[in-house]
Amino acid sequence: MLVDLIKLKYYANLADPENAAKYKTLIFLAGSASAEVIADVALCPFEAVKVRIQTLPGFARGLSDGLPKFFRAEEAAGLYKGFVPLCGRQIPSGILCAIVSHPADNLISFLNNAKGATVGDAVNKLGVMGLCTRGLPIRIVMIGTLTGAQWGIYDSFKVFVGLPTTGGAAPPAPVNRGLIVGL
Repeated sequence: MLVDLIKLKYYANLADPENAAKYKTLIFLAGSASAEVIADVALCPFEAVKVRIQTLPGFARGLSDGLPKFFRAEEAAGLYKGFVPLCGRQIPSGILCAIVSHPADNLISFLNNAKGATVGDAVNKLGVMGLCTRGLPIRIVMIGTLTGAQWGIYDSFKVFVGLPTTGGAAPPAPVNRGLIVGL
């Protein structure tokens, strides 16, 4: 929805109707990248608190006590100091994954929708450029979102099992409380 609003109401209006149609893929890409930046603005405070919880044991139990504590310590600017690296991680990773896998996805879709079709039929009908670009902006948004979610799940699981996050500090060693094990 946000991508559609951005591409239709902003980027498409910058160009005349002829150029809007001619550069539709670029308009879609600009819209999806802009939507990712807006999503990163919303994500950045949560990411900052998550990283602080993961890398500073005892800082907080979760978002409900971590966000106010973080805000008191660093104010709003502290919540966004990781914004540029976050965009650098989210936007290129998602776009690159989508671009690399998209031709094969279009090929699979074509072969599954046309009984008896071959790879040659797909290339003849869609063309190499069509295989690479048809539906790409939508895929970029979808894959970018999934990639971000997968990294979040992966890091959350690592924290759950006591491992350091990707790029984070190792968890503290357990404290020996003088108990004798095995008696």
